[in-house]
Amino acid sequence: MTSTPLISVRRVSKRYPGVLALEDISLEVAPGELLAIVGENGAGKSTLMKILSGVITEYEGEISLRGQTVRFRGTRDAERLGISIIHQELNLVEQLSAAANIFLGRELRTPWGLLDQAAMDQGAAELLDQLECLIDPRAAVRQLRVGDQQLIEIAKALSLETGILIMDEPTSALTESEVARLFRVIDRLRARGVTVLYISHKLDEVFRLADRIAVLRDGRLVEILDRRQTDARAVTHLMVGREIEETDLSSPRQPGEPVLEVEHLWLPWPGHARGWRLEDISFSLRRGEILGIAGLMGAGRTELLECLFGASADRPAGRIRLDGQEVLFQHPAEARQAGVALVTEDRKRLGLFDRMSVGQNITLCTLDRSLRHGLLSRRREDQRAALIVEQLGVKTSSVNAPITSLSGGNQQKAIIGRWLLTQPKILLLDDPTRGIDVGAKAELYRLMDQLCRQGLGIIITSSELPELLALCDRILVLCEGRQTGEFARAEATEHRIMEAATMRRAMANVSLDCERFS
Repeated sequence: MTSTPLISVRRVSKRYPGVLALEDISLEVAPGELLAIVGENGAGKSTLMKILSGVITEYEGEISLRGQTVRFRGTRDAERLGISIIHQELNLVEQLSAAANIFLGRELRTPWGLLDQAAMDQGAAELLDQLECLIDPRAAVRQLRVGDQQLIEIAKALSLETGILIMDEPTSALTESEVARLFRVIDRLRARGVTVLYISHKLDEVFRLADRIAVLRDGRLVEILDRRQTDARAVTHLMVGREIEETDLSSPRQPGEPVLEVEHLWLPWPGHARGWRLEDISFSLRRGEILGIAGLMGAGRTELLECLFGASADRPAGRIRLDGQEVLFQHPAEARQAGVALVTEDRKRLGLFDRMSVGQNITLCTLDRSLRHGLLSRRREDQRAALIVEQLGVKTSSVNAPITSLSGGNQQKAIIGRWLLTQPKILLLDDPTRGIDVGAKAELYRLMDQLCRQGLGIIITSSELPELLALCDRILVLCEGRQTGEFARAEATEHRIMEAATMRRAMANVSLDCERFS
């Protein structure tokens, strides 16, 4: 630590009704340092970063920047002093283009005061090129998947040419190749002297990037560690205050008869040169089995689950059989009634009802089971929600607390609980551990294993291959909408999955090379 820290946090606390989110936090950050902030969901990481970036303006304590005490009235104040934040929860305007979102509030104008759309498109293209991604700056954000939206958030922060960059779970929706690109960007930023505060639940990222690691637990700073003098086990123990048991899922499960059969599934893509999002997908799922869906961004993982749940924008073709009966759901309500549940990838936009309480979010799909004499019984509703809160370890002051008062991981657990209350035959999980800490992940892994052993069929997508390898009985691999591999648990490896996940692209490159030399 230099004699003059870039950032000083002194005795900062933040209180919400019934919750002490931060208590007496003091720490310093050196110029050019990458300080990782780790802790379980609800530890206070995001709250602290929101204070440092001007999102939260009411708090106790003091913050100094370059030796001067500051009190931000909003994010613009922080940005003027060189601080920007990439939020875990995406903060984009869906109706606007990628370029418009990147320059929102700082639009480029011509000498005559008119909006300079061409300059913004060009500037956005250059920023996205730094991230080595192929997003059209003119594309509407609502048409993009969560991973692409996350890259736009990152480009937005880079456009500020910030000196202090706060990154809150920036890789939560990115594939491994996109994570590698982001790390190259971070390395280049640090070479320019940018200071980075980096929140992540992924300790491999923390140990790849950080100089020091600040551990928070229950709103308090437990310890700040030199990354070179500690290890992941020690950090995990400090995060949770206990040793996390290794989740042993090696005991073989005994899948039963097929509960889901998919044959020659196609999903059209109107207006696109390729013409389809999914082409000729066939597989089955048995009771008591976990089937993983692997693939890079744009492979069609989310689109496949949407087809199975009746949530795709375009009508798919092919055959889907549930318990031997052919189905083709026109609406998610039909899927739910048939025993299919989907936990979506985009929690904020498609999963949460932010004006409702924790309990109301959990019981939303099963209100008929809380009726008494034809009227909704709040007592019954609260009791059923409380059972899920206890079962999944949702950290909340009460089932009547606002769902927005929960951390991202606890919100996700509440959504999973909502669908478990429907007692589904098939549970579709689209990247369910995104933004969830190591302790909560272990709990979810054990829960999925338990549900499978009770006969539930589970299909899970994940951008983390080790997660799929640990959880799944079989792994189906997609690449650019096509099925390029299927591996049983015993034969699946990261190398084989990645080979299959890049197969179509590799073949396309070979075809282009042949055309050049023909």
